[in-house]
Amino acid sequence: MDKLDETVQGLKFAADGLIPAVIVDQETKQVLMVAYMNETSLRETIRTGKTHFWSRSRQKYWMKGESSGHTQDVQAVYTDCDQDTIVFEVVQHGAACHEGYYSCFFRRLTPEGGWDLVGQRVFDPADVYKDKS
Repeated sequence: MDKLDETVQGLKFAADGLIPAVIVDQETKQVLMVAYMNETSLRETIRTGKTHFWSRSRQKYWMKGESSGHTQDVQAVYTDCDQDTIVFEVVQHGAACHEGYYSCFFRRLTPEGGWDLVGQRVFDPADVYKDKS
């Protein structure tokens, strides 16, 4: 067993085999997205330097940007004190959000209890995903 194997085995994946992955912009530290990884997607992320995830809704392994071309280049990887969450600092190419925003976190709670849009669309999803189903 090599050092990477030991490190990955030391992480605390949930009972479903997944671990939360928080993706942040390397330069601004803005949170871009939160997704989940299984061991395969984590290892592939480390091997390729591009983020890979496990989609809980689609029950499918995927690489960020495989449909949109909006990939993420991993610059650094961190884990928390409990080793049950991973943070990736990335260089984001295009937008992280499938709705066209740079960050998936483009809504802010107002004092009245509603949501304000605080981001601007970087692309039109209808154009990017027009041939995808």
